[in-house]
Amino acid sequence: MSIKEMISEHPQVGADYNEQLGEAIKHAMYCAAITNSCADACSAEESDMRACIRACLDASDICTATYRMASRRTSGNVGLIEQMLRTCIAACERCLDECEKHDNAHCKRCARMCRETADDCLKALNGMRQAA
Repeated sequence: MSIKEMISEHPQVGADYNEQLGEAIKHAMYCAAITNSCADACSAEESDMRACIRACLDASDICTATYRMASRRTSGNVGLIEQMLRTCIAACERCLDECEKHDNAHCKRCARMCRETADDCLKALNGMRQAA
């Protein structure tokens, strides 16, 4: 199953599929799961991981909201999607900054996913601005 195919099949999208936005949607969806899992793994660590757990859970919730909103194409609310992309970038950057402080594998993976997602959201945001 493909997000690209699903969005492309929408009657109001078709040939107007936005590749950059599609990648941001896909990575935000993955990032929501990775950050949620990292928060859970942090809760099992012996050290105080409260700040990391908070950053991961915030990123997970924001990524979830972002991919859900951005994948809805009927009467697209471009301004709100752009704002969500900016918020997603900020949450992912906060999470990766926190995860980079830790030397465990789950935080390293989470930081990489957050970096990819923030980069893709920025590309999508820039692409949307150019198209406007």
